[in-house]
Amino acid sequence: MENAVTAEDVRRISLDLPETEERLAWGQPTFRVGGRIFAALSDDDASVGVKFPIEERAELIAAEPEKFFLRPGHDDGYSWLRVRLAALEGTGELRGILADSWRRAAPRRIVEAHGARVPAPEHGRRT
Repeated sequence: MENAVTAEDVRRISLDLPETEERLAWGQPTFRVGGRIFAALSDDDASVGVKFPIEERAELIAAEPEKFFLRPGHDDGYSWLRVRLAALEGTGELRGILADSWRRAAPRRIVEAHGARVPAPEHGRRT
């Protein structure tokens, strides 16, 4: 296994994605593309929230509960999923998750302009 994934890895990988900016919201770093949040670090830097379809979350959480979770009362009605950084298999897995979230949040014009630089989700795995 690679070294443990950190909040700095989230920051570095997110800011490497096209047209991404970092902005504080709720006192925490968020990463945005076209003004839309695609990643947000937790207040303890132990997890990151990412865009993810509501209808697919339960299956993913059931399959890997040590890695994926929801914050009850906060994520219920949103296309959002939390990822425990310590449970990731390395920065390659993080990069895939963040790229997928970026694609979900980015306006179409940005995806069309830069999509070739951002890896598409692996077949059968949408995180």
